[in-house]
Amino acid sequence: MEETFKFLKENTKVNFVSTINGDKPSCRPFGDPILFDDKIYVITNKQKNVSKQIAKNNNVCIVAYDNENWIRINCQLIDDSNNVEAKKAVINEFDWAIEAGYTLDNPDFQVLYIANADSTIYNEDGEIIANYKF
Repeated sequence: MEETFKFLKENTKVNFVSTINGDKPSCRPFGDPILFDDKIYVITNKQKNVSKQIAKNNNVCIVAYDNENWIRINCQLIDDSNNVEAKKAVINEFDWAIEAGYTLDNPDFQVLYIANADSTIYNEDGEIIANYKF
């Protein structure tokens, strides 16, 4: 898990999360994850389509590229929005969080953690460098 988090947090600026929208794939950029309570968390807003898609089917694929290697994470995103401590960790991590509306009193502030992950890092030739399951 630590290697996956490092790749997403330190090696790349943007991670792309793919969901299912009806019967079609949908992909969008996500920002930095955080590490909290031995889990990798991402955030979004419950009013966004991505949140609604994850609520229907929480199996997602996360892909990122660091100009040399790339990662593919097939996983589930688990809604943990009732976890006040996880939300506090997000607010403490990002100085822009409160200004962006990620406040403890905002019912649309959603935190999700990666579970049942199969994380594979590849080189530019598509060869597997590392594989992690967590």
